[in-house]
Amino acid sequence: MTASFRRLAKRTAITSGLEAANLLRAAGVMRSARGRGAIFTLHHVRPHEEAGFAPNAHLEITPEFLDLVLDRLKSDGYRFVALDELPALLSRSGSGQPFAAFTLDDGYRNNLVYALPIFEKHEAPFTVFVAKGLAERTHTIWWETLAALLRKEERLGFDFGNGHEMLDIATVATKERAFARFASHLHRHDESAIVGAIDLMARKHEIDPGEIVDDLVMTPAELNLLEASPLASLGAHTISHRAISRLPDQEVRDEMEASRDYVAMITGARPGAFAYPYGTREAVTQRQAAIAREVGFDIAVTTQPGVVTSHSIDSITYLPRLSVNGLYQKVRYVSGLASGIPFRFASNRG
Repeated sequence: MTASFRRLAKRTAITSGLEAANLLRAAGVMRSARGRGAIFTLHHVRPHEEAGFAPNAHLEITPEFLDLVLDRLKSDGYRFVALDELPALLSRSGSGQPFAAFTLDDGYRNNLVYALPIFEKHEAPFTVFVAKGLAERTHTIWWETLAALLRKEERLGFDFGNGHEMLDIATVATKERAFARFASHLHRHDESAIVGAIDLMARKHEIDPGEIVDDLVMTPAELNLLEASPLASLGAHTISHRAISRLPDQEVRDEMEASRDYVAMITGARPGAFAYPYGTREAVTQRQAAIAREVGFDIAVTTQPGVVTSHSIDSITYLPRLSVNGLYQKVRYVSGLASGIPFRFASNRG
């Protein structure tokens, strides 16, 4: 089975599951599955640009789709709340109107330009998580750099640990395989070293990783402008955007505290919220969630899918989020996901 076929099969299975969940939701089945509500995660919000090779397409949605999502969630009965409200909200008993909280990771400029007006239109609070290294231009965004590099070249040389080899990346399929191989290599080895190697390779091919960050990420002044909106808040997202499960405890603590203090410098108040880079089970564990609590965060979020329940107060620094995914830009999919029904079925299979 080819990688392309596996990806297609996976997407087909996901869309079928979301379609089924939405139908069950609309029929009033399994209402309890939605829990108390949901935290949604986004990254880029910007107009669509067609690209044959788009390995990060799942990380972006259009402003028009965000508008439709907010409309749909309102019609589904959700009330919009700020992320910072959740600890107090969950500490109270209740099973009434479900809530929806919105978060955006990494601090992209399009959050200010395109997302803010949509959130203002719907009076929906939202939190943008800031990585100090990106805002201060001391770190780069490897997945954007790698995408630009693979898009530009048809052959590329790299050492994955067994000696230098040449990759034939003339087609979209071979570029996708190469991207997946680089990502797997990075997540299994020293992340800083691999990011450095990707950046060096990009510069040799006349791609400047620093310019990519400049083009995409808000400056401190822009973050301050965003935070001036009564609907917006800023949260911490480490310095380097590395998977913290692979770091020593003290380094995890340093990354959390430095990013917390950086956001405090911009806003004048220490943030109560933290988002784990990547946020998967491999990237963050309960051990780092305990450190987040020790550092003083009131709430911390993963990207592990799920809805928020009354029991979530016990894991307030290890909460799930629902991805508003660029590969599934249909509002009925969001309704199906927010219903919690897909996770109930997954739990039953387990």
